Amino acid sequence: MTGIDWPGGFERTPADDREPNRNFEATLGQTTDDLATEMDRLDPDEWRASTGNSHTKSNTLPLHNANPDDPGFVLRWTKDGEQFAVACDEYSRLRDNVREVYLWVHETRMRGNRSVVTGESEFAAARLPSGDGEAVAASPPPHDVLDVAPDAPDGVVNAAYREKTKEMHPDHGGSPEAFQRLKRAKEAMLNG
Repeated sequence: MTGIDWPGGFERTPADDREPNRNFEATLGQTTDDLATEMDRLDPDEWRASTGNSHTKSNTLPLHNANPDDPGFVLRWTKDGEQFAVACDEYSRLRDNVREVYLWVHETRMRGNRSVVTGESEFAAARLPSGDGEAVAASPPPHDVLDVAPDAPDGVVNAAYREKTKEMHPDHGGSPEAFQRLKRAKEAMLNG
């Protein structure tokens, strides 16, 4: 048996609380095909699945007859340098958990086709956090975020921060994540 690469901070459903989902009529094979098609449509930089089964298809999705002891399923992908993960272990069968992830990805991707403007991408809820000491995604060095030399003096760092704030602050159309990354970069440069 292989362990699932479950994302840190994602709660697991107790095994005793898992039940089959009778609402899903698709087989595991059809579900994995649907999910692979959906990921092609999403066009990530890369993606992979994680299950409790040691034998998988070449695309890391479970085989049509997979029946691991741990029915949880995790889908991870990277797009435009950001890492995302969606996980489900609500149900007692792997097929049901994979189907739930597929439906979430499909429905979320379809929201991106609407002509509605939001503050973040439709997949913001799946973005992995930077982690507490756990390396999740490589972030650019602080001096690159601020567009200054690695050994820039404090005055240059502060001036660069003030200038970047004009474009990156959420009140000026920037994302909260980008602004937080800018603040962390300034603090790292001044305290480093």
